Amino acid sequence: MLRFVSLLAAIGVLLAAALSVTARAESGGGWQAYDASSFAAAQGAGKTIVVDVHADWCPTCRAQAPILDELRKERASDTVAFVRVDFDKDKAFLRAHRIPRQSTVLVFKGGKEVARSIAETDRGRLRQMVLGAL
Repeated sequence: MLRFVSLLAAIGVLLAAALSVTARAESGGGWQAYDASSFAAAQGAGKTIVVDVHADWCPTCRAQAPILDELRKERASDTVAFVRVDFDKDKAFLRAHRIPRQSTVLVFKGGKEVARSIAETDRGRLRQMVLGAL
């Protein structure tokens, strides 16, 4: 019986560790998950917002991820926010901004969209689009 309890405890520890890793991965490694009120507040405050419309199943999104993560690490600040929109869940955002597909990257300055890229995976072109809009 003691062995069974120990086994259950070990399984519980492993499950907790796995859930912790999953939660960190879902948060996008420093990306802010899209939230309508937070997004509106950032726009109202005049922040520059880089938006990654992402889907976990999308190979183009996976190709863009290291480039966008690099940009986020270089440029995130009090005046620049990096927001990840879930293509499968955040349908209202997609409709409001006429986004037809995942792997779309947008840059907003305050309430105005100033740049858009769809399915770009070339490191130089994607960096130029984002940095040029910042």
